[in-house]
Amino acid sequence: MRGLVFAVILLIAMPALAGCGSVYYTASATAASTRLEQARQMGAETRAPYEYYFAREHLRQAQVEAAEASYSDAASYAETAELYAQRAIDAIQTKKKSGDSK
Repeated sequence: MRGLVFAVILLIAMPALAGCGSVYYTASATAASTRLEQARQMGAETRAPYEYYFAREHLRQAQVEAAEASYSDAASYAETAELYAQRAIDAIQTKKKSGDSK
């Protein structure tokens, strides 16, 4: 009886749990997109091109994975995109500080 109750609860919860991946991906992609736009506005395309384009392509791949409902992979790509967009921002800020001190 206990196993049957557990099975019924699991069947009811599965659709809700399946939806969590898309929510997590959406949050990750939004954060990455915001960070990437911030980097672009700071001139990352020319001032930190490796980090910027690496982030941009990972965000594009995240969108591809999400379109295929591979939300775990999509979220992973989005997290990498945000990380490299932040690295671009950090590189630009470091260059500004070293340029200001000279």
